[in-house]
Amino acid sequence: MPRNDQVMRQWHLLRLLESSRGVTLDEIADRLPADYPRHGRTVRRDLEGLATIFPIINERIDGRVRWRLMDGARHVPALKFSPTELMALMVSRSLLKPLAGTEIQNALDSAMAKASKLLPAASIDYVQQIQSVFAVGLGPHKNYRLHRETIDLLTEAIAKKHTVQMRYYSASRMRTTRREVDPYKLWYASGGLYLVGYCHLRKEPRMFAVERMGAVTLTDHPYQMPLRFDLEAFVQNSLTVMLGRPIEVMLRFNKPTAAWAKDRVWHPTQTITPLKNGDMLMTLKVADSRELIGWVLSFGSGVRVVRPHSLLDAVSSEAKKIAHA
Repeated sequence: MPRNDQVMRQWHLLRLLESSRGVTLDEIADRLPADYPRHGRTVRRDLEGLATIFPIINERIDGRVRWRLMDGARHVPALKFSPTELMALMVSRSLLKPLAGTEIQNALDSAMAKASKLLPAASIDYVQQIQSVFAVGLGPHKNYRLHRETIDLLTEAIAKKHTVQMRYYSASRMRTTRREVDPYKLWYASGGLYLVGYCHLRKEPRMFAVERMGAVTLTDHPYQMPLRFDLEAFVQNSLTVMLGRPIEVMLRFNKPTAAWAKDRVWHPTQTITPLKNGDMLMTLKVADSRELIGWVLSFGSGVRVVRPHSLLDAVSSEAKKIAHA
């Protein structure tokens, strides 16, 4: 039996044992995932293995033996976290690797170090086993080790609700300008960290890439965030991070590409229509931006733009430039 199967069985089992009422062997067997063995001896063996790590007791109630974590072990004092909740947090640390070197990551490391001390020593080995089962692939992302001071200053400005001044390099215009911004929120998306705030130069809310900020200073000018500002609504049309005029897009994917593209949520507005020959139509309402063109091109010959015609022209033009570069 693969070790990973046993680890995952024990994880589900530990979740059941966190119940204050406890569980019987039959209840454990019934509640384990369908693809895991239901044999009583297998459950007992897993219980014995967990008992070497966690304080597990059994008691007879109404003529049935019930198993559970000892009182006090189900919730870590003060934090009120269960062991599985704490271990899940420790495993999830890898999600914030791109923020290594910043106060956000340092604070998380400190919190996790304190939390790990509240777990039985043997359970740390169990966490490592869990990490051997689950791996987080971050994909392309930016490194913010060199931007720690900027992030700290922006965090302070948001907390104090004070305007910041900066020199900002615009990738689209390829030039640097001086900006005054009322910082609303830091937003982490698609491997990058962005400041969302009101730009006094453009007279509207804008998004700023943290790594393209320079000479950031905190002013003593307070600002008032609009009560109706909604970050989710502000970014809802972006495919990932770029904003623009929303357009309705329809794409046709061929059968091989549709086989894997259909199972992903590319945008909240997408709708999928399977076709008889195995092809697939996808419609979505997203921002008209260079980001959209690049995303369509990422599917290669497996996709065709049905509408709008302006997107078809833009994708075709870009493809020709790539072919003749």
